[in-house]
Amino acid sequence: MAQMGFYFDQSRCTGCAACSIACKDKHDLPVGVSWRRIVQYTTGTWRENADGTASPDVATYYSSISCNHCDDAICVEVCPSTAMRKGDDGIVFVDPEVCIGCRYCEMACPYSAPQFNPESGVMTKCDLCRDRLAVGEKPACVAACPSRALDFGEIEDLRQRYGSEAGIEPLPDPRITQPNLVIKPHPAAQSSGQGTGRIESMTRVD
Repeated sequence: MAQMGFYFDQSRCTGCAACSIACKDKHDLPVGVSWRRIVQYTTGTWRENADGTASPDVATYYSSISCNHCDDAICVEVCPSTAMRKGDDGIVFVDPEVCIGCRYCEMACPYSAPQFNPESGVMTKCDLCRDRLAVGEKPACVAACPSRALDFGEIEDLRQRYGSEAGIEPLPDPRITQPNLVIKPHPAAQSSGQGTGRIESMTRVD
């Protein structure tokens, strides 16, 4: 089967968190567990004016982040119990019957995608709403986005339609895990370059 992935139009996202709320509601996630999160990023500097004064030249944009079902899924590599798996469709998922809750995947993932559920004692994460896909429906986050900033599909199709950009601040350098994600950048967005920072260091609005 073809590899599935997400498309995110950063220029359309308003940070409303409808995608995050829809995900939490659909999967009945407890407080503190968020498979899709909204991250706010501010960039810019002060601009010197001709009269000697200075003005701020800044911009703020949002990123909707979840699991990117990476080609080089570090979470799968480090899992000692083989609970973290990558299916034939490329979707990375957790088998709760096998997971021992060691949280190695959580520590390894630069996107902070795997989330420990203290109520069940095992790791959980976005599975691209596989049950909805099976009946021809969109993932809950995609269906809920009011500005249509999110989409999904076969990653090669998404890349042909929208390009191949996946490394925008505050996301890590895409060369680390080869994420199946395509981003249309905000006009003020900056490339993540060689950065290896984790997204949790940014301001979360979920």
